[in-house]
Amino acid sequence: MQTDSSFTFVLFGGTGDLSMRKILPALFEAHRAGGMLADSGKIVAVARHIADRAAYIDWVNEHVKPHVSKNGVDETAWASFLDRIEFVKIDLGKPEDFTLLRDALSGRPGIRVFYLATGPSLFVPICHALASVGLNENSRIVLEKPLGYDLKSSNAINDAVGEIFAEEQIYRIDHYLGKEPVQNLLALRFGNVLFEPLWRREWVESIQITIAEELGVEARGDFYDNTGALRDMVQNHLLQLLSIVAMEPPHSMDSDSVRDEKLRVLRALKPIDPRDIGKVAVRGQYHAGVIRGSAVPAYATEPGVKQDSTTETFVAVKVEIENWRWAGVPFFLRTGKRLADRVAEIVVNFRAVPHSALGASALRGGANRLVIRLQPNETIRLYCLAKQPGEGMNLASVHLDLAFDRFFREGQMEAYQRLLLDVINGRLALFVRRDEQEAAWRWVEPILNEWAASNKPPKPYAAGTWGPAAASAMLAQHGTCWLEEEN
Repeated sequence: MQTDSSFTFVLFGGTGDLSMRKILPALFEAHRAGGMLADSGKIVAVARHIADRAAYIDWVNEHVKPHVSKNGVDETAWASFLDRIEFVKIDLGKPEDFTLLRDALSGRPGIRVFYLATGPSLFVPICHALASVGLNENSRIVLEKPLGYDLKSSNAINDAVGEIFAEEQIYRIDHYLGKEPVQNLLALRFGNVLFEPLWRREWVESIQITIAEELGVEARGDFYDNTGALRDMVQNHLLQLLSIVAMEPPHSMDSDSVRDEKLRVLRALKPIDPRDIGKVAVRGQYHAGVIRGSAVPAYATEPGVKQDSTTETFVAVKVEIENWRWAGVPFFLRTGKRLADRVAEIVVNFRAVPHSALGASALRGGANRLVIRLQPNETIRLYCLAKQPGEGMNLASVHLDLAFDRFFREGQMEAYQRLLLDVINGRLALFVRRDEQEAAWRWVEPILNEWAASNKPPKPYAAGTWGPAAASAMLAQHGTCWLEEEN
């Protein structure tokens, strides 16, 4: 992916955790690879509690370097990467400070990218301050989640940002859309005649999408306790993955063609009747438990969390899509903290054969299954039945495995690296359009409202397990189970 596009990448929140762990490491990997970033491209970090560039470079050496290049740091590449970095000391609460940024960017060629790696409360003030000094022209702005607390607050942010930046300048980032297997899901479906005829209600029994974490809320207790898993993960990551799985073939891979098809899926989600929320949505909260031999505390005792908190750390929800392709097929979405393993995957369970002369195993649902693993090891695995060696017709499950790190010699591109390059090069397909975001908020709001009005606490589950038993019971009602429960 060669580029000659000159750019200036302005990083607000330049000393924050996201910048240290994800954004700057991703930019370094693009720099180290050669040819992905224009030689003239610069990174301008913005922060208020660092004195000058020398102090910021010291900060980067201490906090970013441990997160780059798993096999060791190329010191020559690292030194030349640091040459790209500049620094402007700004107090984001003082709009007059933005004249310093304007002066620092004056006369630079190419596009300006403003990455807002800050809390959402700062999005609108930063945009207004940029406009006040004329920096909203010839620029792109990247907004991190969460974008609002509900549909009303999300619209308020989008309205305010939209007064300053056109929609084609706004990049609402969801890093799951940049993961290699998600890209390969598009290739698998739309590049191969083998799967597309099967990708519909006649042949698919159910679909599961899981994003599970072993970690708790860490140092984000104060933020998380006012957010919860439904807002933090379902409204964005899980519904975006759902829309990719269920979308119709776009006429091309240009940004609006892809996002138009995703939007149709989100608008076709069956509205949830508030009276049925207890049947189709499970919320849980982790209690003390053991993960990989280490005791971990309950959510309510985490720093920054209210002791009587009813915030959910686990959500499982059944989703239906009201269109001809998917009518009647249940989609089960699940996410949680302090679960038994760290995994993100999409599981497509195909229907059993209508009749089998080979025994009952061929009639079992899920005998044919496609598992798309997003993390930790990015793979696509197709399960089918084959005869076991030996006497008799005994069937066993086998799989065809596409492990990207074994099949492709070149290293995989991390999600943030791909998405940042797309911003710099003006590619919008992997970013969330405003109408997609509104449709997602509109669908989750009945659940949010019902949980807020309910006096029922979240269902408890022990840290190190797979969540409340009610999540398994919900699938059992449909004659299926979560993938890890198969055996």
